Amino acid sequence: MIKAVGIRFKKAGKIYYFDPGRLQISKNHHVIVETTRGLEIGMVVLIDKSIEAADVVLPLRKVIRVATDRDLEIAAENIELAKQAFVVFLDKIKKHELEMNLIDVEYAFDRSKLLFSFTADGRIDFRELVRDLANIFHTRIELRQIGVRDEAKVLGGIGSCGRVLCCSSFLGDFVPVSIKMAKDQSLSLNPTKISGICGRLMCCLKYENDDYEAIKDSLPDIGDVVVTLEGEGKVVGLNILEKVVQVYLFKDARVVQSPLEELVQVKSKEKSNLEQLMSDL
Repeated sequence: MIKAVGIRFKKAGKIYYFDPGRLQISKNHHVIVETTRGLEIGMVVLIDKSIEAADVVLPLRKVIRVATDRDLEIAAENIELAKQAFVVFLDKIKKHELEMNLIDVEYAFDRSKLLFSFTADGRIDFRELVRDLANIFHTRIELRQIGVRDEAKVLGGIGSCGRVLCCSSFLGDFVPVSIKMAKDQSLSLNPTKISGICGRLMCCLKYENDDYEAIKDSLPDIGDVVVTLEGEGKVVGLNILEKVVQVYLFKDARVVQSPLEELVQVKSKEKSNLEQLMSDL
């Protein structure tokens, strides 16, 4: 196990681990670290975190120092300079007639790099644009095309639940979400009801999915033949949360609801003897 501190560089951003060395670091302290993008300032969100060596790339980069008042002033200046760069960028993409939508601008802490994040429907040839920007800002220019989920995370907004978007408020990483999760939770498959403002499936479909899967494993499948207290029948519906099974009874052609503990599964998607005799008639 390795002792590390977890640092975020953005609100609700991914947590990166660094070696605190002998520095006395507390939670919510701002610190200066070296990353692949150069020097960066971030906030400590985890302290004395024990992590497996296999879960990180070794050796861990060290925290350079706890941020000083001057460091915080520089970070604030960088934010203002990034706002100015945003305006310049918009003017340049209009000049070059590029179909791209600027989302965010960031300066590295030491201003060695200026990162522009944008969205576009396809690939963009921005070589001329980069040359113009480099001549204006006299620093390394990087353009990064991001997806619609990242765009929602940066811009923020209000979800259909009436709360601030999860991705912009607390989700550090996006998790895979599938239509199967909506089916397992018996949700409407109407895209407008299960999609977020980014147009992708809502991240919250994942939250209860593990519980649904665990309960579903204990229930019979649709089409399974079971024996209830009222007779033999076929499963035609499931109430996963309440662990109730809807069963079509063969003997009197009606549907009953049976708690899981009151039935015994006898076959899996095969006809019972009674059902087979009825189909032969």
